[in-house]
Amino acid sequence: MSTPAANTSPVIRIHPQDNVVIARRQLLGGAVLADEGVTVAGLVPPGHKVATRNIAVGEPVRRYDQIIGMATKAIAAGEHVHTHNLAFSDFAREHAPGAAAQPTQYVQTPATFQGIVRADGRVATRNYIGILTSVNCSATAARAIADYFRRDIRPEALADFPNVDGVVALTHSMGCATASDGEELQVLRRTLGGYAKHANFYAVLVVGLGCETNQIQGLVDQEGLQEGVKFVTFNIQETGGTTKTVQKGIKLIQALLPEANQVQRVPVPVKHLTVGLQCGGSDGYSGISANPALGAAVDLLVQHGGAAILSETPEIYGGEHLLTRRAVSHEVADKLLKRIAWWEAYTKRNHMQMDNNPSAGNKAGGLTTILEKSLGAIAKSGTTNLVDVVEFAQPVTARGFVYMDTPGYDPVSATGQVAGGANLICFTTGRGSAYGCAPSPSLKLATNTALWQRQEDDMDINCGGVVDGTETVQQAGERIFQMIIDTASGQRTKSELHGYGQNEFVPWQLGAVM
Repeated sequence: MSTPAANTSPVIRIHPQDNVVIARRQLLGGAVLADEGVTVAGLVPPGHKVATRNIAVGEPVRRYDQIIGMATKAIAAGEHVHTHNLAFSDFAREHAPGAAAQPTQYVQTPATFQGIVRADGRVATRNYIGILTSVNCSATAARAIADYFRRDIRPEALADFPNVDGVVALTHSMGCATASDGEELQVLRRTLGGYAKHANFYAVLVVGLGCETNQIQGLVDQEGLQEGVKFVTFNIQETGGTTKTVQKGIKLIQALLPEANQVQRVPVPVKHLTVGLQCGGSDGYSGISANPALGAAVDLLVQHGGAAILSETPEIYGGEHLLTRRAVSHEVADKLLKRIAWWEAYTKRNHMQMDNNPSAGNKAGGLTTILEKSLGAIAKSGTTNLVDVVEFAQPVTARGFVYMDTPGYDPVSATGQVAGGANLICFTTGRGSAYGCAPSPSLKLATNTALWQRQEDDMDINCGGVVDGTETVQQAGERIFQMIIDTASGQRTKSELHGYGQNEFVPWQLGAVM
């Protein structure tokens, strides 16, 4: 496939109906935008918006041919458009369930990857032994068990077991001082249960304190878990203290390692891949390069039989009509709209607003309103039908494009996706997120070349060629899809090489802490 010549235009026009364009590089006052017939008035940073015509007070500002907010003052053609003259404004949207749904064009011969087939038929992309905790009070003991097997501290502990990716302790700050039968505890248990059942874990230990609200037996009962050699539970109080608990955990894992090491990778179809989609540290380029490129990769994934999970409900807010239009049924569309309504009520009772986003880093990168951010974020989902909507940490069983309701906070969102079965994460970033994830590998996609050059140590793929004009969105999508295949087959990501993943396990904390 041919690569386009570098585009020398100083701005990017996304849609003919837009009244703003995006600065490809820093623009100085007096610069002439020949294609737009306007002269830049003042400094415009990279990734930021420039008005292409006069915009009156209260008039909609359009990007992606969608409203991203209203002008708070008169904006002259050539002027920088940002927080000083653009603000969030709610408006009616036509949800039109299923209006844009169309049959998926599946490939005749699906691609394969080198996966690990478990005894029950589930397919893994990694082979970890995990340690989960019922409560924060057992986190120290769980970490001590895992630290015994850290390759950077005690390489000899796993030297004879090269097919074991590692021993990881996924701890959290919850598990007590909450209602014993409330939603918060149910969601925590659902999250822990999703990890306990995850194909990327060969075996799991659950360590508790003993007196916590989140009793291990309650977790086992709610999630239908069965104790055995590969799922073992115990607590500090019954074991006889921290030292004995750590010793017990180490001995249990040492006994598991020889068999865990026997796994082999074999060719399996892509239908066994479930990819979680994330964007963090977004900028004005996210919706132009990395996000639509990831969307193109998602289309390929779905056409080959796989599944992709879009999440972060506060960060699709205002663009949800683009998703309901792709829903396969009114029922699926209604599921999404009910979650939107829940979030509106949730933020209200917590004295927040849905337009609290974007973050400071997002704004520095050129994003002004949540509407603008959401439209770019949705691009990660590609163009295929929305086949299902699930709540946080619920199992994802459908193949195709699925939506999971999660917060916009990336570690929480990705935790929900992995609990739901995601065995790989794709994470776009324009500001430089270094997020990693265990037990599912996390690929980092840079939105711009400057970030790639500055932080290549953390980035797995550069999508900046789309901004530079040296690569099309489709070409970048094909590269991403191939990297998904390679990573699922065992190729290590940058975050794995750095050892990220244990601290990034963050269950969603709902409700009051008593």
